[in-house]
Amino acid sequence: MKVGIIRCMQTEDYCPGTTDFRMIQERKGAFEGIDEDIEIIGFINCGGCPGKKAVLRARELVKRGADTIAFASCIQKGTPIGYPCPFAKKMKDIVVNDVPDKIKTLDYTH
Repeated sequence: MKVGIIRCMQTEDYCPGTTDFRMIQERKGAFEGIDEDIEIIGFINCGGCPGKKAVLRARELVKRGADTIAFASCIQKGTPIGYPCPFAKKMKDIVVNDVPDKIKTLDYTH
């Protein structure tokens, strides 16, 4: 698996993505049960509210080799601040409809 992670721009000032990376390494969270090697292609923010730039960033991750786009838990679940993105569903829908069908998406990382 070659994964590109899109995170919330609002949380990047205090969240370095440590848990996201640890979940990949330990095969937990959204990565549980994945037996193949996992390579991180990129780790980028959504571009800020309302997340319209996420589609451009997903395209670039795919262009650079990602076969999976993971939305970090800060977007879907609101971790660590307890505030899920109000634009999460629309952001995911736009990305899913834009990237090739063979690209998998993950709703969260942990």
